[in-house]
Amino acid sequence: MTKFRKLGRDTAHRMSMLRTMVSQLVKHERIETTVTKAKEIRRLADKMVTLGKEGSECAARSAAGFVRGDDVLHKLFTELAYRYKDRTGGYTRLLRTRIRVGDAAPMAYIEFIDRENELRQSKPPTPQPPQKAPLDPWTKSRLSRQYAPPKVEKSDSDL
Repeated sequence: MTKFRKLGRDTAHRMSMLRTMVSQLVKHERIETTVTKAKEIRRLADKMVTLGKEGSECAARSAAGFVRGDDVLHKLFTELAYRYKDRTGGYTRLLRTRIRVGDAAPMAYIEFIDRENELRQSKPPTPQPPQKAPLDPWTKSRLSRQYAPPKVEKSDSDL
């Protein structure tokens, strides 16, 4: 029995792909990929959040060796560590979405659990549509003549 999925790639390509995808997940908090890749990403992303919660220098160096980008590392050790400080595990969710057209691969979203709460709190209120200005009398009369049904006069033969 194998411990990891090989995903049809050699080790270097697979690890490079997973590092990039975990970094993109941390950066965007939601990505769409195939179900099998998402299941592998979930394991690694949860491990990175656990390192972020630990907050030690050793954990920072371990995470820096895996994720790509200083902004991703900063978000991991500040925002995500604070968001999941009371949670003991299971930081990601896998939502199956569709079947990909080209090769019929099952697709899924992988996202962080409390993503909706963060979006709701940071989302500005929706703007109201602008109110229409009242029409001046000349435009009103012109529009009423333009779209009014034609007047039909009745003759004596119609009765």
